[in-house]
Amino acid sequence: MATKIRLQRHGRKNYAFYPIVIADSRAPRDGKFIERIGSYNPNTNPATITLNFERALYWVNTGAQPTDTVRTILSNEGVLLMKHLQGGVKKGAFDEAEAQRRLDAWKAAHLQKVEKLKVSMADQKQEAAKQRLADEQAKNKAKAEAVAKKKAELAAAKAEAEAAAAAPAEGEEAAPAAE
Repeated sequence: MATKIRLQRHGRKNYAFYPIVIADSRAPRDGKFIERIGSYNPNTNPATITLNFERALYWVNTGAQPTDTVRTILSNEGVLLMKHLQGGVKKGAFDEAEAQRRLDAWKAAHLQKVEKLKVSMADQKQEAAKQRLADEQAKNKAKAEAVAKKKAELAAAKAEAEAAAAAPAEGEEAAPAAE
């Protein structure tokens, strides 16, 4: 029986999450499966992956073929690296303790890289928010200056109209007095 490690689609429209399962290659995508070994949720940022490392390693060593997406997930979780290291142990290049040390060192570096990515994403989000606030404040300041200028023009026009209305009235009063 040819087995595959693949994703099953669950969830609602436009909000899918995927259990990672071991299934017969002839079984339908969301149909019968042998074992569920984890899940993948791409809706979070970064995507959330839960994986039973030992069972995934067992199935990869047994010969189950992962799909392209699952192969990437297994690679990012270190399952394929551990399979590679176990091959080195079988050949006698190093012992099991050395293989585990190398895997732990890789995982630490990988986690550090992921944390750095999360921090940079948070910083970019914060910078974007600051930039939006600065842009909005600049727009509000420009709008306030335009409104103040318009009010000043209206006040000047009103004062000019009052002065024009008051000047002829004074001129009329002055004219009869001169006669």
